Amino acid sequence: MKAIILLGTLKNKGRSNTEALVEFLGQYLTQQGIEFEIIRLANQEIVPGTYTHMSTKDDWPEIYNKILEAKILLFATPIWWNNHSSELQRCIERLDEVYDIILQGKDSPLDGKIGGVIVTGDSDGVEHITGNIANFFCSIGVTVPPYSSLGVIWEGHAKGSKKTKAQLQKYYQRNYAKDAQAMAESLKKAAK
Repeated sequence: MKAIILLGTLKNKGRSNTEALVEFLGQYLTQQGIEFEIIRLANQEIVPGTYTHMSTKDDWPEIYNKILEAKILLFATPIWWNNHSSELQRCIERLDEVYDIILQGKDSPLDGKIGGVIVTGDSDGVEHITGNIANFFCSIGVTVPPYSSLGVIWEGHAKGSKKTKAQLQKYYQRNYAKDAQAMAESLKKAAK
């Protein structure tokens, strides 16, 4: 069983709160026998548009093929002004062609996929983002099971915070281990 995690951090390198939370959850996915690949979107060339194939200099078709091959699709994003990141929004826009297929009366190429959401921030917004992404998943044929989101709001995520990856992991372990375990178990159960 494989998961693709689209990491929507705006940072193309260096410490990322969202990446640290994804790696934390990854331990629990592994315990459930779920292999996963993290695609850091800021390191990809994803051109603007609403179709799978837009130009010859574009990484989206390869990413889309990985989504098709996986059973689980997770969107991971920081909160920016009560919304998901622009990196993740570009992927949502590129997945619009899946919705076009459904509007033509055909089955979604993503039918049977299981979706989940990972969110980090230092203030409110997790529920709003989770709701929007869950709605999007449902619109393109991705099933969102119970307990399939992991959101962490903490001042340690604030822009400019100097928390180390080890400090982030310790905080997540102390406060979110049960949530991560429940999410991994729910994804595995739904994917079977």
